[in-house]
Amino acid sequence: MVRRIVLLGPPGAGKGTLARQLADDLGVPHVATGDMLRAEVADGTDLGRRAKKIMDSGELVPDEIVVEMAVERLSRADAAAGWILDGFPREVEQAIDFERQFAGAVPDTALYMRVDREEVIRRITGRRVCPRGHVYHVESNPPRTEGVCDEDGLRLTQRDDDTQEVVAKRLEVYVEEIGPLVTHYDELGVLRRLDASGHADAVHGRALELVSK
Repeated sequence: MVRRIVLLGPPGAGKGTLARQLADDLGVPHVATGDMLRAEVADGTDLGRRAKKIMDSGELVPDEIVVEMAVERLSRADAAAGWILDGFPREVEQAIDFERQFAGAVPDTALYMRVDREEVIRRITGRRVCPRGHVYHVESNPPRTEGVCDEDGLRLTQRDDDTQEVVAKRLEVYVEEIGPLVTHYDELGVLRRLDASGHADAVHGRALELVSK
């Protein structure tokens, strides 16, 4: 059975965590926009070279390149039985362009992960990372020693885009973009609203119930 799932939700909703869990459950690839871009750049593909040139100039990669990358990635053999899309489509124009270019682009389920604004801000602003990529949270997943990574003893820092001011701005942009996309998937009959508050395991359980319906 083909299982195609799109995850929608604000920054800090837990899309990456849930995508990895569902990918393991269903045996399909987890395709994240950022990972897809980095892979194309690392492989030196034509799309990757075009994207790198734009990123190096400080600009956002345009929709047409992101859609091309998604079409190429989901055309591979490992995605024949389905996929979990995380961070794509970002807005309704991307979704429509994707559907025009790729047969089967309409998902079986679009999971709309809903979290209170205050909870999103708490999750993101409490995040701390070490230079080697280990991630902690000052409340829900603190290191054994405050400010120090358990794995390698390196100093933990807060990312520049994890401050309250930046997070608030990102949420404003998200709200502007997500409404038309939610309406689009709702009109296609594939939208499911998911309560993404609370522990990741509880969210995972609720997501499995929605996906299995």
